[in-house]
Formats: sequence, structure tokens, C-alpha cells
Amino acid sequence: MKLSNMHLKTLREVPTEAEISSHILLLRANMIRKLVSGVYGFMPMGNRVLQKIEAIIREEMDAKGAQEILMSAVQPAELWQESGRWNAYGPELWRVQDRHGRDFCLGPTHEEIFTDIARSEISSYRQLPQNLYQIQTKYRDEKRPRFGLIRSREFIMKDAYSFDKDWEGLDKSYDDMYDAYEKVFTRCGLTFRAVEADSGAIGGSNSHEFCALSDIGESVIAYCDHCDMAATDERAVCVDEKMPAEDELAMEEVFTPETKSIEDLAKFLNVEEKKTIKALLFEVFDQPQYKYVAAFVRGDRELNMIKLVNALDIPEHAIDFADEAAMGVVTGAVGGFTGPTGLHDCTIVVDSELIEAKNMVAGACKVDHHIKNVNYGRDYKGDIIADLKLIKEGDPCPKCGAPIKMARGIEVGQVFKLGTKYSDSMHAVFKDENMNEKPLVMGCYGIGVTRTMSAIVEQHHDDNGIIWPVSVAPYHVIVTLVNSKDETQCALAEELHDTLLAKGIEVILDDRDERAGVKFKDADLLGIPVRITVGKKAGERVVEYKLRSEAQSVDKDADQAVADAVEFINANRRG
Repeated sequence: MKLSNMHLKTLREVPTEAEISSHILLLRANMIRKLVSGVYGFMPMGNRVLQKIEAIIREEMDAKGAQEILMSAVQPAELWQESGRWNAYGPELWRVQDRHGRDFCLGPTHEEIFTDIARSEISSYRQLPQNLYQIQTKYRDEKRPRFGLIRSREFIMKDAYSFDKDWEGLDKSYDDMYDAYEKVFTRCGLTFRAVEADSGAIGGSNSHEFCALSDIGESVIAYCDHCDMAATDERAVCVDEKMPAEDELAMEEVFTPETKSIEDLAKFLNVEEKKTIKALLFEVFDQPQYKYVAAFVRGDRELNMIKLVNALDIPEHAIDFADEAAMGVVTGAVGGFTGPTGLHDCTIVVDSELIEAKNMVAGACKVDHHIKNVNYGRDYKGDIIADLKLIKEGDPCPKCGAPIKMARGIEVGQVFKLGTKYSDSMHAVFKDENMNEKPLVMGCYGIGVTRTMSAIVEQHHDDNGIIWPVSVAPYHVIVTLVNSKDETQCALAEELHDTLLAKGIEVILDDRDERAGVKFKDADLLGIPVRITVGKKAGERVVEYKLRSEAQSVDKDADQAVADAVEFINANRRG
């Protein structure tokens, strides 16, 4: 392929809307093109990378016996209503209507569709297990699309769904997919961690998130160097700190003017922040069992919102911070001075760490006042007691007690044990060996194809551009012709191009009528793994050979350069 015949328009300037390296470089390299906020198209080079990633996914999925199908992105509301997710999924579900007023959504995921297939076409245990997957465009109406392909409104995802007759079968299917994902991301050249994760709107029980390590990642990972504990901060269990034993003292109301923050309160009373109780006030929507919620954690802790919504058993979108004045009229709460002893007509959720904590300082539900020596059981009780804490670096590992470390990552894949969540609600059943009706036991497994593309660039780039791993590079070798008007150079460049092509190497020839410096900058920006430059020494059959991952180039005999390129590509093309 000659670059002069290709559609390629690279950019020298950084696009104003791009914030992170992958977004900047993919736009500058003309691999993606923005249509509107959160919606991108893929240009020839970028599309080739996508196809490489998809090919790796297909190979590893097929190796586990999964079967590829393709379903529509347009899904009828009736199936989502049947599963209970039409309202529960929240505002990110992209709802549309046809001309007849019938409700549909643009699928963010396909649990309902695949469950519908299974209940229609699987009737006997003899047909199990099965794993069906697709690679397809998905839609989520993100409130704030950002970071290019990392958080977009339209994206490409591989989603798979396993169907088994029992939980033992699901365990095997889950392990197979876990293994396949490790192979996929390793072959894509990613440094990643598989961590325990929250199931979110997908539901189910066990879940693992595959995170490509990156400082710009939205996932925060808690991990332990001394054991195998690794989890997102949303999921990570916190160990309750054992506070010193104390006799319970009598409660005492104290005047604490202008001490709305825990820091100000601790300084004013000369106590540690861990001796205070922090109150967070919420309003719950469309959930008849709740209206107002007050959550209490130790003053030096942060509330984990995912743990709170899980404790309440409500969707994330159904809760928000309360209007403190409006809540105060109903419950007695006072902004900045709310405590558990003076509340009424609201649900009180207490972090488990507070149960044994003695003689704490809490709000008095009275402006400019707090109460000293507040004790759980004697002075207040919770409607719900749960681990509500957000884990932080240095906290003890819940498995071995060693200090926790923290990192950031880009979520590129997640696997879920759904169990019978969807088969129960949608009556997806089969007949067992005794002709008894049993629910299908399900798992689901997603890979963000476009997210993976961005994650690869985040981990593989330098100041000059992208450095694609061979396994996903749009082309393996770029032959750069320094002077397109020099017949000797042209002849050798064409010969190298044709020889590499004949040896199964994906190669492009940069024969454009451009300055050599422009061609070198584009080659670096595009990230092609090997560059062979044909210049002034073409008459001697000497070329410049350079790996994109290395700073220096070396002069080589043309035939040797071809041989070295073929050896390097073949050794690394599988990943």
C-alpha cells in the first residue's frame, strides 16, 4: 500500500478538546474523527487497529467454544420492562420511540436479548452449556463524555453470555472467560490487573474488572503485595479499626460555633477526627421504602456511595444529596450539625466501625452545637448497619492485614456471575434429566473494544506519538522514501515494499512528495513498529533500520533489513 494513495491527514497541533495522551494522539494520527461530543468515527488506520483487536478477541473466545452471533442495537422496551431494568438502569439508557409511539432503547448491553434467545431456543439440559457472543456498537447517554474513547456515548463492545444448568457449570464458564480475557489483554500488549468489582446495573453476584493500569484511569484499585487481594475501591471490603475500650460517659451538649466541617470540629474540641461522627444526608427518588437517608461514618473516613446504594438495595441514579433545609423540616436534620441522636422520619444507615466506637462526638441537630460521648446502642441505633467506608492507602488488607496500596486503571473488561437474575424475571428455563423445570444459570462477559484501543495508546506512546505493539499495529513496517524523484531510491523502496508484502508482512510505502522530516514525524506519530528508510545510500543498497520502540536507527544492508524486520514481526505479531 502506498501512502500517497491512502486517506491520511495528520495534525501537528494538539486538538483543543483533547485532554489525555490517547485522545490527543488518536486524533492527531487521523485514526479517529469526532462527530459530536462522545461520538467518534474510525478512519482507515484506526479501523485497522480495531480489526486487529477484534480478531484477537474472536480467536480467544472461539478457543473457549463460544459462538459468535450479531443482534440489533435497537431493543424493545418490553424486554427491559420484563427484566425490571427499564427504570432501574437510569438516565444513561438511551430511550427512543418509533412513529407509532412504541418505546425502544439503543442497547448499552444485551442481557435481555440473549436471555430471550435462550428461553426461546434452549429447552433441555442436553443443549447446555452454551456461550454466545457478539462484537457490536453500544450506546450509553453519558452525562459528561470525556477522554475520547474512554468515556463515550457510542462505543464498540464484545459482550458474551453463558448458559449453564447449575452453579458448578457457571463457575467453569466464568473461569474460561477469565482465562480468555487474560490472554486477550496480554496479546494486546496491556499491563493490567483483574480485580474484584461491583456488579452495578448489570446485577448478579461475583464480578471481576480487568483494569489497564494508567494514571488517567477512572477505576481506583486497592491491592495487596502480600496476598492476592485486589479490588476496585467501590468493592473493596474495609477492616473496622478496633478502638480502645472505654467506659461509656454521659452525653454532653457543647457549643461549637461555625464548626460545620470535621476538621474544624476536631480542632475546636481538641480531639482526633476519628473520635467524631460524620453525617451525610440524601434524598431517594422513586423508591417507596425510602424518602430521606442519613448515613454515618467515622469523621476521618469517606463514604463509599456504591456500598451505600448496595446497603439500601437501590439503583445509583435513585439517590442524590438532599436539600438540607427541606430535609430538616421533615427529619430534624441541621446542615453541618446533624447527628444520629436527634433524627426522626428518615432511614439511618450506620457504618459498622461505629458500633464499638465509644464516646464519640456527633452533631446535635441544633445550629452551632454538638454532643460529646455519643455511643451506639445506648444513644442511637441504625436501621441498617453495613461497611460504608471507602478504602484508602495504608488501610489493613481484609485478607492478610498488610497495608493496602492503591493504583488507577482503565476498565477494559468485566466478567459477571449473573446466576438466575434474568432467567427468573424472564422465565428462561430448561428441563433437567428428570424433566423438572429449572432456571438457566447465566454469566455475562464484556470487553470494551474501543476502550482497549485507547488503553493501549495510554500505555504505549512517547512524546513523538504512538508505539503500537506488533499484534495490533495498523501496519507492521513503513518504508520511508526520502526523495520520491530519485529513481534509484524509488526502485529500492518499491523492491523492499514488494518483498515484505510477499513474506506476509503488512507494509506501507511512504512515497509522498513531502520533506523527509515530515515523513519521519508521521511515521513516529502513526506508531508503525518498524521503519526502513531508503535514502542517499540506496545505490549501495544500504538503508536505515529503526524500531519505533527504540531511539536509535542503524544502517543495514537492504536484504538484511528485510530479514530482520520479518523475524521481528513474526516473533511478536501474535502478542
